[in-house]
Amino acid sequence: MNGVKELKYSSTRGKAASVASAEAIIQGLAADGGLFVPEEIPTVDLAFIAGMRQLSYEERAARILGLFLTDYTSEELAGCIARAYGGGKFDDVRIAPVHALKEFPVLELWHGPTSAFKDMALQLLPQLLQTALKKTGEDAEILILVATSGDTGKAALEGFADVDQIKILVFYPTGGVSKIQNLQMCTQKGRNVAVVAVKGNFDDAQNGVKEIFSDKAFGEKLAAGNVKLSSANSINWGRLVPQIVYYFSAYADLLGERSIAAGDAVNFTVPTGNFGNILAGYYAKRMGLPVGKLVCASNANNVLTDFLQTGIYDRKRDFYQTMSPSMDILVSSNLERLLYHLTEDTAQVAAWMRELTETGSYDASVLLPQLRKHFWAAFADDTATRAEIRTVYEQTKYTLDPHTAVAYRAAQDYRRETGDERPMVVLSTASPYKFGASVLHALGENVAELDEFTQMERLHARSGMEIPARLAALRTAAVLHKGVCEKDGMRAAVLSFAKA
Repeated sequence: MNGVKELKYSSTRGKAASVASAEAIIQGLAADGGLFVPEEIPTVDLAFIAGMRQLSYEERAARILGLFLTDYTSEELAGCIARAYGGGKFDDVRIAPVHALKEFPVLELWHGPTSAFKDMALQLLPQLLQTALKKTGEDAEILILVATSGDTGKAALEGFADVDQIKILVFYPTGGVSKIQNLQMCTQKGRNVAVVAVKGNFDDAQNGVKEIFSDKAFGEKLAAGNVKLSSANSINWGRLVPQIVYYFSAYADLLGERSIAAGDAVNFTVPTGNFGNILAGYYAKRMGLPVGKLVCASNANNVLTDFLQTGIYDRKRDFYQTMSPSMDILVSSNLERLLYHLTEDTAQVAAWMRELTETGSYDASVLLPQLRKHFWAAFADDTATRAEIRTVYEQTKYTLDPHTAVAYRAAQDYRRETGDERPMVVLSTASPYKFGASVLHALGENVAELDEFTQMERLHARSGMEIPARLAALRTAAVLHKGVCEKDGMRAAVLSFAKA
């Protein structure tokens, strides 16, 4: 509709009908339990990339999204993008600025309303979904289910609050998010939002949501009340595709600064648990962006590091609650998309996913040569993360949040072990103010007796960074959501909210 060849989406498991992007975004998950992937990956040339240098972030987004969401008109996309990134929602007009540091430039993805990178996609997804409902004539109420390890939940709640025809229910693990993340979610206003704590870890919450999606009888029960399920996790293509944009944007900014010349390869280090953020970088590379290595940075829950080094995925291991909780994940949903793109064998992908469910592991070591071509992996435990926060602060006066610190350490490991001196961009995924206690502890301060807001003030005194206004406002915000359920009580929670 926007002048680009129509692009269809099919399932990684091969048993669901191909659909246009609007329908893929409405469904979230394919009917066979697989994830929607583009049947072709559009490609661009260096002239297209160089042409982005003088464009705003919104204009860059329109160019990239127009290649993937071909059933949306240019006007529809422009409207969605303007509503997502305009109106002062982001505290930096550049939306995703590149901050120059001594060693590696940092791509700051946390200038949105919830101070986390999830805003980059979750301000846009509700607009894409609402537009998709109008385009397709869908009259059912859409119930968004989200499992979160911290940042996705608040970003989704913020994006979908009071959006017509859509309700959103967020599940998070008890004790598995930071106190600020907890407050952000549980104080969320909106006539169409609910938040429930699950007694377990993130994987328990995520598996529960997946099981609900794959339960046909449960889906039929909801459908009888004219309710359809969808997802705002990165299993939804509408969540993932906006993330491709900021890789192009960072490259364009480096071109604009003359840090690189058109065609120079750039490496990216990405802190990731669910593999969505780094997968977006893989798509950017497949499209033609000159990306060298994508360095996957994990915390002590280093299931992805092990997989990328061995080709064997094994979730049967100890689970750690770390100071970088958004990466406390042992089942990385988006990896399924990568497996598909590397094999184009839906039966094999389905078999691996079945094996993961039944045995807790699968062996994809046949893919090791391809994995090593595109990816490199490292991890940092909490001790290393604290040391990195302290070192970078002492050397540059720049303050990293724990997730970004994990990535910064991995970038150093990569350069030291490979000798690759190509430019490296580190993705920064959260404001340090979301993890004030952890950051201050790393900087040598004893904050055990201080509440979260006094910690913010103390961090402001140390860092000089502005405290995000919405985080400061949590001090006086009323807690509105107090629901708790067992792992096996998630269906009941969904039914209760659907009927409310």
